[in-house]
Amino acid sequence: MLTRIVQMTFKTENIASFERIFKASSERIRATKGCRHLELYRDMNHPNVFFTYSIWETGEDLENYRASDFFHQVWSETRKLFADKPRAWSLQKHAVL
Repeated sequence: MLTRIVQMTFKTENIASFERIFKASSERIRATKGCRHLELYRDMNHPNVFFTYSIWETGEDLENYRASDFFHQVWSETRKLFADKPRAWSLQKHAVL
């Protein structure tokens, strides 16, 4: 299992456009082979900062999604809305305490 977190900072005037893109594409992302979970978070102190949180069966599943035409279409629409460079982390569970 792989957890992917992507931080995106949007221009304030583009937040509604991003939310429409996410809503329109989220079910298809969830239906992608290997995608086990997808959520969207919003920073409580910086309302123009969002995080996607997704869980993937394997790194290969994530990379296959990132190489897809669908991802390139959604990402090209989304990146136009950014106020800052996005950041991403791929994580594996280390311990359950």
